[in-house]
Amino acid sequence: MSSNTPAGSRRRGAALETAILDAAWDQLLEAGYDRFTIDAVATRAAAARSVLYRRWPSRMDLLRATVRHRGVVDEITAPDTGSLREDTLAILTEVNDRRSGLIGLFTVRLGAYFDEEGGSPAEFRSLFLPEGPSVMETIVGRAVARGELGPTPLPVRVISLPGDLLRNEIFMTMTAAAPETLVEIVDVIFLPLATDLSRGGAS
Repeated sequence: MSSNTPAGSRRRGAALETAILDAAWDQLLEAGYDRFTIDAVATRAAAARSVLYRRWPSRMDLLRATVRHRGVVDEITAPDTGSLREDTLAILTEVNDRRSGLIGLFTVRLGAYFDEEGGSPAEFRSLFLPEGPSVMETIVGRAVARGELGPTPLPVRVISLPGDLLRNEIFMTMTAAAPETLVEIVDVIFLPLATDLSRGGAS
């Protein structure tokens, strides 16, 4: 979606806010946090600075709103293939295809944010994700209901393990993971561990 607005158009309310946050996302991607300013976003969005300041008094407020908005726009929903293995592979594949470029880019673009504001990748990611159960929590819950997993609840770290391993792979290589890496994460690491623990195996 373009951040440019035709001359003479009138944007108000939700439409105006969406246009500003889309422009803010473009600014963040192209210029990084050090040039992510209210003035720069206002110019890109063809909006008055006062409009932005009324909604977001500081650039940190604007950054948080921008990331939350993009998380809603770019939300990835849990697949439902009827199989824990296929669901987990499907979600890893979608994240790998859609987010691998962003993960690498933000490592560079948000360096100033982490340095100046004391932020962390985990905090930034929490802004990007919607509230409520994670995708993997939904996938695991369905597997329990189908009887693929036992009744013992899995630790949160185990549920998040496939995504954590994928993100680590992308961070370390700065590129999308190979398909065989996704299969290894699921078949060699996640499924044996989750199945064992859910049926009362040693933790």
